[in-house]
Amino acid sequence: MRSISRVVEVSINTIAKLLAEAGEACTAHHDEAVCDVQSKRVQCDEICSFVYAKKRNAETVKAAPEGAGDCWTWTALDADSKLIVSYLVAKRDAPSAHVFMQDVAHRFTSSMQLTADAHTAYLDTVEEAFGGDIDYARLVKLYGPGPESAGRYSPAECIGTRKERMMGQPDPAHISTSTLSGRARPCVCPCAGSPA
Repeated sequence: MRSISRVVEVSINTIAKLLAEAGEACTAHHDEAVCDVQSKRVQCDEICSFVYAKKRNAETVKAAPEGAGDCWTWTALDADSKLIVSYLVAKRDAPSAHVFMQDVAHRFTSSMQLTADAHTAYLDTVEEAFGGDIDYARLVKLYGPGPESAGRYSPAECIGTRKERMMGQPDPAHISTSTLSGRARPCVCPCAGSPA
């Protein structure tokens, strides 16, 4: 942001204000445009990031602002169109899962198959949001040491997955949280190195 403010010769505060306004406009457009969705298959997952510093460093780093630490982007993706049906930037906890899944359910007009990872926060929130009107499965990632995971900051390697039916009759062929053009891609887990 500082580089951009120097290049365009405006205050960094102006850049920050513009980003916040653009975010608000995008949120309003998404809420208006992405409703009454009729997806057949939806995949939910979370992406790890951090604000200012990683959680393990946030308490000791100088001048850390409130809210510094790990941050997760929850996503619900239509497996066929790749539409981001819903998203939430928050902590990876049960209250966040509740808010996220309520928003996901609010955007659909038909039943569909939902796949999530093994994060335990999904278990109650999916049933609360959809009742029994959903085919729900989870994809449990199995971790272990691998040749690429010897570095200090390397996560454990995803060595396989296990599919579990949780509710309804999900099609086992479509239980995935990482499809790309209809085919599963290798598991990439940059943050924790352990399932849920």
